Amino acid sequence: MKEVYEFIKKCGTYYLATLEGDQPRVRPFGTVHIFEDRLYIQTGLSKPVGQQMLGEKKVELCAFDGKEWLRVAATAVLDERTEAQESMLSEYPNLRAMYTPGDGNTAVFYLRDAEATFSSFTAAPRTVKF
Repeated sequence: MKEVYEFIKKCGTYYLATLEGDQPRVRPFGTVHIFEDRLYIQTGLSKPVGQQMLGEKKVELCAFDGKEWLRVAATAVLDERTEAQESMLSEYPNLRAMYTPGDGNTAVFYLRDAEATFSSFTAAPRTVKF
């Protein structure tokens, strides 16, 4: 999991795919954080992406560092604890202009049953699970 986290942090931006009904939706994301040995992402419940993850919990994210790419398929699990929200916002203080722990909008999701595959054009794919 730490290797996946470090890769995503290095990339800065990753792309998160969710489902809205039967229509895939993909958008850029930038938040990733480890809290209590789980990999977390963050959004707002007022956003469609937040609602999509509450409905259909299966997500996939993809990141590319210019040489290698990473795909992570997982189940997004909402953690409603303010401690988890505070930990995320401490890592991304610029988000405090829009989010406050316990505000009913701040949403942090951890990735459960994750399968992460590192791929490139020069090596065989390598998969890790967490």
